[in-house]
Amino acid sequence: MSPVDLPLPTAHVPVPARGCDCTACPWWAGPDGTGGPATIEPLCSGNNSDCSYCGCSRAEAEAPTGACGTCPIRCPSRDNLRDWIADVGGTLAFDDITLPRHTLPHLPGYIPQVDGTTVTALDEHLSWPAYAVGLRRVFSPRSHTIYPRWRDGARAHDLLGLNPGQLAILSGYGEDPLVEAFWSLRRRDRLIEQIADQGWDLVLACNYSVYGNWPRQEHLLNMRRSLLLATEFAQAGLPTVPNIYWFRLEDLQRWTEWIADVRPPAIAINAQTMRTAADWDSWLLPGLHWLTAHIPADLPVIITGLSRPDRIGTAVELFGERLTLLNQTAQAYGLHGEVMGPQGRQRVHASTPDAFRSTVRYFASLLPRSSEVPS
Repeated sequence: MSPVDLPLPTAHVPVPARGCDCTACPWWAGPDGTGGPATIEPLCSGNNSDCSYCGCSRAEAEAPTGACGTCPIRCPSRDNLRDWIADVGGTLAFDDITLPRHTLPHLPGYIPQVDGTTVTALDEHLSWPAYAVGLRRVFSPRSHTIYPRWRDGARAHDLLGLNPGQLAILSGYGEDPLVEAFWSLRRRDRLIEQIADQGWDLVLACNYSVYGNWPRQEHLLNMRRSLLLATEFAQAGLPTVPNIYWFRLEDLQRWTEWIADVRPPAIAINAQTMRTAADWDSWLLPGLHWLTAHIPADLPVIITGLSRPDRIGTAVELFGERLTLLNQTAQAYGLHGEVMGPQGRQRVHASTPDAFRSTVRYFASLLPRSSEVPS
């Protein structure tokens, strides 16, 4: 499924030393960027000073095994870390990962994400060119299987009630337990085949989180997993856009090097976990500025989760007509008779379809690209 042979024998898989000892880490890039004698691939400039896990019990040399059984974080002290690194090909670099080429469909400036039921009532008098559905509407977080409604030859266009020319997009984002379950399934290849059979026009590949209080080992592992999973979707024949996450400048540099080498059809950025002003000011916005200056000028950018008009306006200033915005706001507000408009969020006691259409049109007005269904 992936461009590397997975899994590898674990005996020779390099892992960092317990307790985040950078000088013994095979991915540490030292002060001059070259690393020390133990370094085979300098990818990381050092441990994360904000990490909440560096003082755990496994960091002690004499700690008993089994202490990691209930911890979801893959830190350098984890007793089965070698298995996890082997699972992603024995490296945390991107150099060996390619993405099969697919043509990106023509996307509108704004794409509403809906709940996976038919959009017939919502789309009346609207005829919107594309609708997105989140992964949790297709893949059950409880049974870790495809929901019955989406099995046995079910087609996304039919289940959503789309008309010819309208696009069905799978937004592969979800809460951490959902995407972790997706990765860990023994027959993930069969699961992806089932999703491919549903006939999606585009998949935004799952993203694995990069939180500020996690160890760098987890960041590096999750960025590689996100890219590997995008490749698996693309290999199944689905037009796929990889998700780009970062925590440091070196992460952005690695992404842009990979983008320049592979030339994906687009990149996606999930802003749903960056909601606070601090996240926007210190993390997301600087990264967007840096990407604007370093990715190809014609590379489409899909951002999921922005709903504040001022932040949307900033994204438009940065990316212009190549920007596509995707969010759940129109249906979420519409369920309560609320709309988003020039005056902000308002309760207007409208029917859900009317409120939905009003919000969709408003968000589309903030984007420079046309939202007409191509003939």
